[in-house]
Amino acid sequence: MTRIAASEGARRGDTKKLRLIRPGERNLDTAQSLGLHRETAIDGKSVGARTLWMGFARMDPGVTCAPHHHGNSESGVYLLRGTCRFQFGENLERSIDARQGDFVYVPPFAIHQEVNLSSKEPVEFIVVRDSPENIVVSVGS
Repeated sequence: MTRIAASEGARRGDTKKLRLIRPGERNLDTAQSLGLHRETAIDGKSVGARTLWMGFARMDPGVTCAPHHHGNSESGVYLLRGTCRFQFGENLERSIDARQGDFVYVPPFAIHQEVNLSSKEPVEFIVVRDSPENIVVSVGS
């Protein structure tokens, strides 16, 4: 069996091979929002993805991240752990609360911010976007 590291396969332009990205291989140098830590697993640079960004995100207990949007990208969020309020709207006047096992859809240009509703537990989620890069646009609150 031949084993190829994710970055090695991408450099070779090998588009027919599956890639394995382990937790320690995630890219930590990616677009961020204050209070929300994102790690890129799959994108154009790491594996040569054409229309996909996928990563892991974490918020510490009691944290509210800075308002932002993701440009023209659609996003899907799956909560692995915790309870998170997603505030949205031009003035963040609306909200939905999601908990472990829930999916949240975020449309293009939707201004939003995540709030960890627990003062003791972190929130962890998987995020997928229809863009080969992690687009995060900060907006004033």
